[in-house]
Amino acid sequence: QLHLVESGGGSVQAGGSLNISCAASGPLVGRYCLKWFRQAPGKEREGVASLSSIGLDPYYADSVKGRFTLSQDNWKNTLYLQMNRLTVEDSAMYYCAAAPTKSGYETAAHCYQTQYGIWGQGTQVTVSS
Repeated sequence: QLHLVESGGGSVQAGGSLNISCAASGPLVGRYCLKWFRQAPGKEREGVASLSSIGLDPYYADSVKGRFTLSQDNWKNTLYLQMNRLTVEDSAMYYCAAAPTKSGYETAAHCYQTQYGIWGQGTQVTVSS
């Protein structure tokens, strides 16, 4: 079973930046879809961004497009989410999740829509005005 550990969350003022990470316990490329989710208190969990199963072609939610950048280091088995121009509305617990692929290659759009069953413990991001 793949294990995921998020890190890098913290508190920042509006307009600031954070880079959060998701370290996986094993190889990712060609084996898993990966996606960042977030959930604020009292709100439903929402998807933030995903990559294809080979770690390319980031796919973003409209709410973060142009501000967040998703990347994957296949040597370190780590997913990164660089978050710029943060707003109070970005405050949430951020989770990364993984889903095994049925074939070696799945598109980022497919990875964004697929069901996820492997979750990290989350990292808190708090943006103050």
